[in-house]
Amino acid sequence: MKFMLIMRATDEAYASYKEIPFEEIINRMGAYNEAMMSAGVLVAGEGLAEDLSSAFVVDFSGEAPVVTDGPYGETHELFNGFWIIEVATREEAIEWAKRCPLGPGGKLEVRRVTDETDFAAFADNEYIQKEEGWREQQAQRN
Repeated sequence: MKFMLIMRATDEAYASYKEIPFEEIINRMGAYNEAMMSAGVLVAGEGLAEDLSSAFVVDFSGEAPVVTDGPYGETHELFNGFWIIEVATREEAIEWAKRCPLGPGGKLEVRRVTDETDFAAFADNEYIQKEEGWREQQAQRN
C-alpha cells in the first residue's frame, strides 16, 4: 500500500523554523529520509521551493482555465514537500508519519495512493489497460 505524506505548515511552523539553524533542519530531514530508505519504505519524496513567486494556480471553475501567479492562498493551504512511502498497513504509515521531524505548527496530511484495485470495475477501459505500460516507462526514466 502506498501513502503520500504531504507536509503542511502554519504560521506557527514558519515562525518556529526561523528559530532553528537551517543546517539543523536539513540534518533532521536527512536522517528521517535515511531511516525510510534503510527500512525500504521510501518510494519518492521532494521538497518544494519556498519562493512562491514561481508558483501558480490553474483554476478550472470558469469556461476556460485561468492561470494566476503566486504567491497564493493562506499559509495553511500551502504544502512544502511530500514523501511517497510503500508500507504493509495504514498503521505503519501512521508510525512513519509520526516520526517526521516537523516542529510546532507543522502538519502532515497522509493520503493513500490509488492502485489498480481501485479501478477493478473498469479493467477493460483502454486507459486503465495503458496505465501499466506507462508506469513501466516512467520507471525506466528514473
